[in-house]
Amino acid sequence: MIEVEIVGVRIELPSNQPLVLLREIHGERHVPIWIGTPEASAIALAQQGVVPPRPMTHDLLVDVVESLGHSVVSVNIVAVEDNIFYGQLQFENGTTVSSRASDALAVALRAKCRIWCADSVMDEAGVRITEHDEGEDTDPGPTVDEERELRRFREFLDDVEPEDFDG
Repeated sequence: MIEVEIVGVRIELPSNQPLVLLREIHGERHVPIWIGTPEASAIALAQQGVVPPRPMTHDLLVDVVESLGHSVVSVNIVAVEDNIFYGQLQFENGTTVSSRASDALAVALRAKCRIWCADSVMDEAGVRITEHDEGEDTDPGPTVDEERELRRFREFLDDVEPEDFDG
């Protein structure tokens, strides 16, 4: 498992499909996970430290778990199949509960716990975003298609602003 952090929520244009972007803590790879609008809002609000007047579903879940004397110690992104990401909540007693990745990430922000990504998920869905110095790389580098995809991904990241997430 590879520890990751949430970079933020973005809106993919022109489809206006939200995604959450994860980054490995000790590396250069990122994992974009397309999610629903309610989950995108829940993640963005938690990242911004916004406390709603009434608990949202993810707040309620963490409150219930803690009221029962337990805690979520980590969230794991355990699989990706056909671009669908699968998550898991891990409790202090070793119990795990299956979850959608987006819900698990929203819970992680509220529980203030670590987020892990399975190596296989990072290998399949991870995108390396680095700045290369020309002339110093002996590796042949990415293929034309990989370079095009990476360029589109970087352009997408450059065009996203926090205001894109306002209701």
